[in-house]
Amino acid sequence: MRRPRALSALLLAAVFLLGTGAGQAQAVGYRYWSFWDRDGDHWTYATQGPSTARPADGDVQGFRFAVSEDSQEAAEPRGTASFAAICGGTPAAHGHKRVALVLDFGTRADAPSGEAPPAPRRVCARVPADATTAEALAAVAPPLRYDTNALLCAIAGYPAKGCGEQVDTALTSPGTTKNVTDKAAGAEKKDGGPSVGLLAGGAVVVVLAGAAVWQARRHRHA
Repeated sequence: MRRPRALSALLLAAVFLLGTGAGQAQAVGYRYWSFWDRDGDHWTYATQGPSTARPADGDVQGFRFAVSEDSQEAAEPRGTASFAAICGGTPAAHGHKRVALVLDFGTRADAPSGEAPPAPRRVCARVPADATTAEALAAVAPPLRYDTNALLCAIAGYPAKGCGEQVDTALTSPGTTKNVTDKAAGAEKKDGGPSVGLLAGGAVVVVLAGAAVWQARRHRHA
């Protein structure tokens, strides 16, 4: 009777290790508005904040509300974005510039509790030639909300509260979680070492294999 009990203890230990590995792999992100520049046919994460960036006439810029771990994993504004499509109907004016803005309010999965994201907007801001992106944004999508550190918290009043708070990425959109998971996997390959989850999984395989051997020997001696 001791062998079955010992086997059960090993199985429980392996399952505990596997569960511990899954818990440690859990990542934390932040819910915030990310800021993007349009470079040709793709988005690049902006190197300046909207309060200091000064776009030129004909530029396309975007904002995306989502839960992201960092700038490398931030979700891009969705959909097509061309200056002609957004600002084609806005004539040029002396002393002013036209900036095409793509505003992606994100998904329900990324929304704060009790809020629903508005539909995406594509708007053309015609502003003075020396205007910043923040000034262009304020002209077409008020009200804006900032925190005490000048972090952009809300566009067109969304979200109504909160600003850059921590969020468990396991509770957000599958795409965001997948990006974080892929990044972790890449880090494991770079470091050349196995993850806790992989070691725990290996422990389960070893225990189950041992159980199979023990059962086979038991049947032979029965």
